[in-house]
Amino acid sequence: MSSIDKTNGGVAFPLGFRASGVEAHVKYPERKDFALIVADGPATCAGVFTTNAIAAAPVRLDRERVKGGVLRAVAINTGFANACTGAQGEADAAEMARIVASELSVPAEQVAVCSTGVIGVTLPMDRIAVGARLAAAALSREGSADAACAIMTTDTVPKMAAYVLTLPDGRTIRFGAMSKGAGMIEPYMATMLGFVTTDAVVSAADLDEAVREAASVSFNRIVIDNDRSTNDTLMLLASGASGVAIDRSSPVWLDFKEAVKTICLDLAKQMVMDGEGVSKFVTLSVTGAADDAEAERAARSIARSMLVKTSWYGRDPNWGRVIAAAGYSGARVEEPKVRISYGDVVAFDHGRVVADAASLEAMKKIMSERAFTVSVDLGLGSGSCTIYTSDLTHQYVTINADYTT
Repeated sequence: MSSIDKTNGGVAFPLGFRASGVEAHVKYPERKDFALIVADGPATCAGVFTTNAIAAAPVRLDRERVKGGVLRAVAINTGFANACTGAQGEADAAEMARIVASELSVPAEQVAVCSTGVIGVTLPMDRIAVGARLAAAALSREGSADAACAIMTTDTVPKMAAYVLTLPDGRTIRFGAMSKGAGMIEPYMATMLGFVTTDAVVSAADLDEAVREAASVSFNRIVIDNDRSTNDTLMLLASGASGVAIDRSSPVWLDFKEAVKTICLDLAKQMVMDGEGVSKFVTLSVTGAADDAEAERAARSIARSMLVKTSWYGRDPNWGRVIAAAGYSGARVEEPKVRISYGDVVAFDHGRVVADAASLEAMKKIMSERAFTVSVDLGLGSGSCTIYTSDLTHQYVTINADYTT
């Protein structure tokens, strides 16, 4: 039986990758803001991107680059998103890739670029060139933490993870990853950039299956503020440096995909914990729906509700807001069949209010914790969905009220 074990490291943990993060002063005067991930040789790749009709120039470029199935490097700048920047933005994204390719002596068409930050501002290409030069010089197997710091915007901590998949025959495959994102989270990824690396030998087509399945149960299942970014990007790169070949016919293919899901879910949860102004991490579980699609519909409606989110912030077990949000979700909901719990304390049970003074205090105590669970059983079928979400605080408004200034 294969095992998936967490370890220390980040995006450069797998064999065949190096990373760096440097101060290029793209926007910020005293922090790292330009990162590189580089494969020592051609790496197979796959990616998923924003579903927003307004997609940033780097997203449009990378969609085409990923179709080629091979990348040598990914360059990331923070500060400016290079979104809604017209023809100049398109040219700047391509030029950013060209500059990085020149520094690394690799083909430009095998360099992907990502940008994050304020929309509607063109990139300062002189600073991008400085970043490419400094980052290329700083590349190392120990560069994961610097790279994770260099892609942050309103994040307060870097987000990175590393896992080892040990196969039944004792061979190992390494996985590393980093991401950023703290706001504009949901639906379907976020204002996030995510990068997962592995040293397995895997085709681009198989990576595509793995990354899409992983995104569906991780980054696509987090909700902070109901906004969808122009720059969402999640890439999966395989260096092949371990020599361990995996494909859909392999006995351990499902284990490989599970490892990708595990590391993506780890990062997704880190993003919610560090969401803009977030003080509560809430695991919202909806079960008993007519089917999984209905469960997701109800869960997203609850997680998006400003009234529900503010009640979580105030440690107010206002289950009425929860059932109301489920009721207008479009999912089938029948009041006499619904059961709502905070942690292990039941508030509403099959059409009957069961919360008394003692249980209300117990629920408030549960909600005083940094993380807690809200469970909603619709009592109609076997459909289920879990969403990882947060509260809504005064600090969220403060952060976003003056983001561009």
